[in-house]
Amino acid sequence: MSFTFEPGRTRVVFGRGTVASVRAEAERLGATRVLLIARHGGDRVAAELGSLLVTRFTGAAMHTPVEVTERALASLREHGADCIVSVGGGSSTGLSKALSVRADVPQLIVPTTYAGSEVTQVLGETASGLKKTRRDPAIQPDTVIYDVDLTLDLPLDVTVTSALNSLAHAVAARGNENPLIDAIATRAIEGVLHALSGNPSTVDNRTALLSSAWLAGTCLASVPMGLHHKLAHVLGGAFGLPHAATHTALLPHTAPADLARRIHDTATRFGAATSLRELGMAESDLYRAAEIADHPDALRVLTNAWRDASSD
Repeated sequence: MSFTFEPGRTRVVFGRGTVASVRAEAERLGATRVLLIARHGGDRVAAELGSLLVTRFTGAAMHTPVEVTERALASLREHGADCIVSVGGGSSTGLSKALSVRADVPQLIVPTTYAGSEVTQVLGETASGLKKTRRDPAIQPDTVIYDVDLTLDLPLDVTVTSALNSLAHAVAARGNENPLIDAIATRAIEGVLHALSGNPSTVDNRTALLSSAWLAGTCLASVPMGLHHKLAHVLGGAFGLPHAATHTALLPHTAPADLARRIHDTATRFGAATSLRELGMAESDLYRAAEIADHPDALRVLTNAWRDASSD
């Protein structure tokens, strides 16, 4: 056993009704002028921020295109914002990270899905059709407010694909030589699969999914990027496939055998796509995607995922 472990610096506030603390948490970061990133569901946070809020940006996009970041950065500078508050899923979080590291201002994330990226120092950005990922401690958000109540009306299809997206983070970390990371990953996996074995819309299961997403994100911050995540970034950045749904389609074909069938059955139960073909990926693009991924197993995995070979 040999490992190096450096805990993340993100402050986590978890519970129900915790969004009421957003102003106090922003002020704790020294905020006096907040830029709010929110496409949907940001009105409650805006009201809580009150006079701290100076501008709102609604243009966050999947895979964090650099041209979107530049527009948001111009708004941040125009209004003299000294803190970013982001509400939403991975698109909003990605934009917040990209802005924060460029402008050197603190960021507070309020997730409304199960993306998990809000507790990592990883940023994936898309430029000229390619998504590039980097790690830097300066990218990691300062504070995350998890409010279960903000997830209660998340549509079922988004709930399932987003939860399986978080599951991919934990699967990548299970078996890690660090016993803490392995334990966290195992807990996250069982938390997601148990919550999805029943009605994921109950408060108890929403709580389990949100806490599991946090655990899974913590895992992702502690392990190198494997083939699964490399393929997901290639398919999103170069071929425009939706991020969470792509994870869902890939995962039955990249997960260890003892999990692959459970994941496939869970996705099928809710009608989620379990093949890249269902997401609109052309078979003729598989070779190009494998070439970009530059991994010896890429074409095999992509072909299986396109055909949904695990269902045979």
